[in-house]
Amino acid sequence: MKLKKRLSAIAALLSILFMQEAFPCTRIVYEGLNGTIITARSMDWKGEIPANLWLFPRGMERFGEAGNNSVAWKSKYGSVVTSSWDIASSDGMNEKGLAGNLLWLVESTYPKFVKNGHVKGLAVSLWLQYVLDNYSTVAEAVSALEKKDFVVASSHIPGTDIFATVHLSLSDSTGDNAIFEYINGNLVIHHDRKYVAMTNSPIFDHQLAINTYWQSIPGTIMLPGTNRAADRFVRASYYIDAIPKTDNTRTALASVFGVIRNCSVPLGISSETEPNISSTRWRTVADHKNLVYYFDNVLNPNVVWVEFNKLDFSEKGKVKKLSLANNENYSGESSMNFKPTSSFKFAGLD
Repeated sequence: MKLKKRLSAIAALLSILFMQEAFPCTRIVYEGLNGTIITARSMDWKGEIPANLWLFPRGMERFGEAGNNSVAWKSKYGSVVTSSWDIASSDGMNEKGLAGNLLWLVESTYPKFVKNGHVKGLAVSLWLQYVLDNYSTVAEAVSALEKKDFVVASSHIPGTDIFATVHLSLSDSTGDNAIFEYINGNLVIHHDRKYVAMTNSPIFDHQLAINTYWQSIPGTIMLPGTNRAADRFVRASYYIDAIPKTDNTRTALASVFGVIRNCSVPLGISSETEPNISSTRWRTVADHKNLVYYFDNVLNPNVVWVEFNKLDFSEKGKVKKLSLANNENYSGESSMNFKPTSSFKFAGLD
């Protein structure tokens, strides 16, 4: 049995080493003492991927952008999200401390979906936003989404020939975690608080197999050091467990930033023969306990953050934007720099 598991892990490892995908990212979740939970992720992309921070209040009317039979809802919770090209929410945390991250997964296969058909649909650009708008915990989201009342449908990123294939990770203030993937047209949910590390590929089952293999090799003796997804996953898994467990927020944040930067790819690094390597463009860190959201643009020297107790998430509150797409440079707590504006339009289906 041990040999079989080891061979399975090796097979998974080889599959990712030769994976032809172009948009790697990493996500980690730290659990310290006395309810200290921190989630961090990196966004890696071949080219520019403009990002802005958005404040969305409660009570927003939403539409799933998947045709006439799209899911529709009114947001129950306010959130702060990072947009990509101002067409999708790719990262964020809501006012209850539920955080979510979209990472690329080339192996994703979504259900066959007929636009304007009888099955309710949700455009992939809204997948994360739907969860942040409606649920306060991972368990609540899992319980709702496993009913499969609608399907997530995808299409090409507007203006490109890139078909959007992502998986979704969730974490909350209790330390719970879940990963959602569409594999062979079916929604697969991995729900366990121990799922504290993930990368963009391969499917999460194979990532767990890779971790099983590397757990037999002490990290104090050897850790793989390349920019490949398998190596980043191993480093993320090892370091997020190895850093000190503390309730000192300053220390915990420094440790978590250190881990996600360790798993980042330096700007300008790419390889024509290894298209799975892309430069890190930005990083986010979500402090679930204190409700603080950090954004780290690699082209700026300063990390900016937003303290939720300084934001108005009420239904009377306004949609606001912190412009970052042009490498605007802020420093420290930046809630005062959010400006009222109309919400961006989420990308629909082709």
